[in-house]
Amino acid sequence: MPPPADIVKVAIEWPGAFPKLMEIDQKKPLSSIIKEVCDGFFVGFVLIQSSSMDAKLEALKDLANYSRDVTFAQEFINLDVSCLNMLSFTLTAFVELMDHGIVSWDTFSVAFIKKIASYVNKFASDISILQRSLAILESMVLNSHDLYQKVAQEITIGQLIPHLQGTDQEIQTYTIAVINALFLKAPDDKRQEMANILAQKQLRSIILTHVIRAQRAINNEMAHQLYVLQVLTFNLLEDRMMTKMDPQDQAQRDIIFELRRIAFDAESEPNNSSGSIEKRKSMYTRDYKKLGFINHVNPAMDFTQTPPGMLALDNMLYFAKHHQDAYIRIVLENSSREDKHECPFGRSSIELTKMLCEILKVGELPSETCNDFHPMFFTHDRSFEEFFCICIQLLNKTWKEMRATSEDFNKVMQVVKEQIMRALTTKPSSLDQFKSKLQNLSYTEILKIRQSERMNQEDFQSRPILELKEKIQPEILELIKQQRLNRLVEGTCFRKLNSRRRQDKFWYCRLSPNHKVLHYGDLEESPQGEVPHDSLQDKLPVADIKAVVTGKDCPHMKEKGALKQNKEVLELAFSILYDSSGQLNFIAPDKHEYCVWTDGLNALLGKDMLSDLTRNDLDTLLSMEIKLRLLDLENIQIPDAPPPIPKEPSNYDFVYDCN
Repeated sequence: MPPPADIVKVAIEWPGAFPKLMEIDQKKPLSSIIKEVCDGFFVGFVLIQSSSMDAKLEALKDLANYSRDVTFAQEFINLDVSCLNMLSFTLTAFVELMDHGIVSWDTFSVAFIKKIASYVNKFASDISILQRSLAILESMVLNSHDLYQKVAQEITIGQLIPHLQGTDQEIQTYTIAVINALFLKAPDDKRQEMANILAQKQLRSIILTHVIRAQRAINNEMAHQLYVLQVLTFNLLEDRMMTKMDPQDQAQRDIIFELRRIAFDAESEPNNSSGSIEKRKSMYTRDYKKLGFINHVNPAMDFTQTPPGMLALDNMLYFAKHHQDAYIRIVLENSSREDKHECPFGRSSIELTKMLCEILKVGELPSETCNDFHPMFFTHDRSFEEFFCICIQLLNKTWKEMRATSEDFNKVMQVVKEQIMRALTTKPSSLDQFKSKLQNLSYTEILKIRQSERMNQEDFQSRPILELKEKIQPEILELIKQQRLNRLVEGTCFRKLNSRRRQDKFWYCRLSPNHKVLHYGDLEESPQGEVPHDSLQDKLPVADIKAVVTGKDCPHMKEKGALKQNKEVLELAFSILYDSSGQLNFIAPDKHEYCVWTDGLNALLGKDMLSDLTRNDLDTLLSMEIKLRLLDLENIQIPDAPPPIPKEPSNYDFVYDCN
């Protein structure tokens, strides 16, 4: 969108100062324009030459605002100014300058890194300095491998932990972001060392007590950082998940033998040579069959598939050692059955481990937009193993409730996955609470839930009801259309996408009440309520809109190569195209707002609303309306077909003239 005609950009030179590009509003009096120009150059003059600290701080405040202009940024970066110890406003200006991407992060010296790192400890009580210092450190780590190594030498998790114990949630969020950045860039050996620190009870207790105080109190960015920390922690399991078992490795074979020994209380040790070789082989084969392995002769072959690889064997051994009574009970009660309803512990454990890795996305990189973290995984230092132990007992219970046989194995796994996913959606705060949720999701309850959902989806499918649906559907669609347009009139705050994740820039867009014009403009911060349309500087007539495009077809998705790979961002992107090359580019804050805006814009253009939200709203409202209209027909069977039309009478003599 071109700037208003009254606003012009003018390059101005001042004696002894760097040239500056300034916006001049031609509608203002000349005296006001001269004052703005003088005030603008006064910033650089005071910053460089003034000896007054108050004057310098005021100049730095203005500098933080001017830094958003790319021309000013280029000039400031070229200027050799050693003023980074001016702290809060200087750090703000620095962050803004680096956002322009003009200078590489790799250009900064070790002395500079040490200085920024020192602020994290030295100015812990100054929220603004601490926040900006943490933000700079995170960007250094994420943008440069060399800088990661230098930052890692200056900042340890132990130094960051105290910042999690405060009450400022922004500082907690930035602190976890730095921990995540260090974790993400660390080499494998260092990452395991960091994971051991993060798994310590003290740190988990701090996260639970000071960070996850209450689910409602956590903002989206905090939730995202906790989600990233959760994913990175679970990703440490990837090596074991992708490691095949070597059938010739005696140490690995000894683990399987240990599972057998614990289950059947065998007196012999792995090296015990009592009895003939053939007798011992026969005994082992029998026991491995009871343990539920697919390969009874050499169960090591069951762990050659990746995933889950050796991770499944690790889980089984953890269960056998730390929940020995439950392990022995499951193995013995199934090995003694003779009715073909035994649940194979070995095969179940392997498939369950694979399923849990899929649910928790083990081995995948964290999504840029997801914030789906689970507090219960911060309550135990071996949370994945404990999670497995709960789920394997659930699987055995569900197997018995379904009276399943080996032919039903996949059906049981589908039910177990549904039970786990439904329990996780409730966000249990502890593993015990998760276990309690599963108790209320028995196979019988799952059947009831499925039946209820099926009824809601498939109810009223007879021909008369379908004809009624077809008749009232246009009314419902018009209602949805009006709701979408009303939401556009209220407007939405959008984030501007840039190289930094949390240094947020905002802009607001809303539709005029008469649905003729889109008003939009930049904001300094996210608004608390609606923004009046007359306070937004720019506008676009709806009549000028040529098309609305989404996803990969958006111009701003084609420009940024990195974003092409980000599925979540692509799913939230849409653009308005107008004139020959004009465009308004959006990244919706969430999927709901994306659907509202794309539906509303399509409605303005006279096109169909095709979003998932519209389909769900249509189904819900249609179902409610039909149920209301059929209240008088309750308990009356509605025929699938209309009654037959009777034959024509032999004559029409019974017709008479009313006159």
